[in-house]
Amino acid sequence: MSTTIVDPSRAGGRAYRFLRSIPSWVLWLLVVVWLTPTLGLLVNSFREKAVQQRQGWWNVLLGHMEGFTLANYRAVLADATGNVPTIRSGLASSLAIALPATIIPIGIAAFAAYAFAWIDFRGRQPLFIATVSLLAIPLQVALVPLLRLFNFGAHLTIPWLDKTITVFPNLGLAGTTNAVWLSHTAFGMPFAIFLLHNYISSLPRDLFEAARIDGADHFRIFWRLVLPLSVPVLAAFAIFQFLWTWNDYLVSNVLLRLVGQPDFQEFPTTLVIAGQASASFGASEHLLTAGAFVQSAIPLVVFFLLQRFFVRGLLAGSVKG
Repeated sequence: MSTTIVDPSRAGGRAYRFLRSIPSWVLWLLVVVWLTPTLGLLVNSFREKAVQQRQGWWNVLLGHMEGFTLANYRAVLADATGNVPTIRSGLASSLAIALPATIIPIGIAAFAAYAFAWIDFRGRQPLFIATVSLLAIPLQVALVPLLRLFNFGAHLTIPWLDKTITVFPNLGLAGTTNAVWLSHTAFGMPFAIFLLHNYISSLPRDLFEAARIDGADHFRIFWRLVLPLSVPVLAAFAIFQFLWTWNDYLVSNVLLRLVGQPDFQEFPTTLVIAGQASASFGASEHLLTAGAFVQSAIPLVVFFLLQRFFVRGLLAGSVKG
């Protein structure tokens, strides 16, 4: 059986030559097509409701500049009144969900990935395969069971003993941001372990052998050696997980909105923006454009701060040299 060894430099050279062969006008056309909806959203975010309904945003390109105002942004950033949440309260809830749902999986998955890659223990391969196989479980099938778990707990009834055992107590988490970030942490853990394991297992074995000769234990090797070398893949996962949790609507809608008496102040920005166009929150669809830009500001900042690690993290562990 023959094995073909692919030189990564040659493969990268072919990709580079292919990209160089694409005419620049094609790339600029893609940029224009991609940014056109965003430009329309930006223009409408500064226009009054009546102007938004009367004419399309492209009329600005023809010189029609009437109706421009900052009132939309002042409205979405105003304090909440009664049971009508605003983007201002939604931003705090989104941060309360996205930050722990990003940091906690990174911390736990980094330890687990190092253990799967470099610690020899019984059942390592089957346990790793079982962990990665959780990626195949659809997110949607777990939401209603999670809602019942957070709302009522889990109890096991044994008929012949006439006894009920509490497997998971009712912690009263339903309708709170804690339920949402706990769910995102659980859903993101398999992918985090898989991605970090691919990178950590590709690190040169000589580094670990040299560290062990110097008397370093596993924790010192992980803290002083593995973590500094794993910054690109950690940043790549942080971008993925933060963007996913920040922009999530489904999990938040099930765990926050489908409870008996939902607390509107717990709603993240995605639920707030969706609610601004519904009858329950009032006829304020003209605020959707301004709300969308405010909601997207923090993910853009996170991406541009970490984007230099993004490609390196995506390719982590794909080539071993």
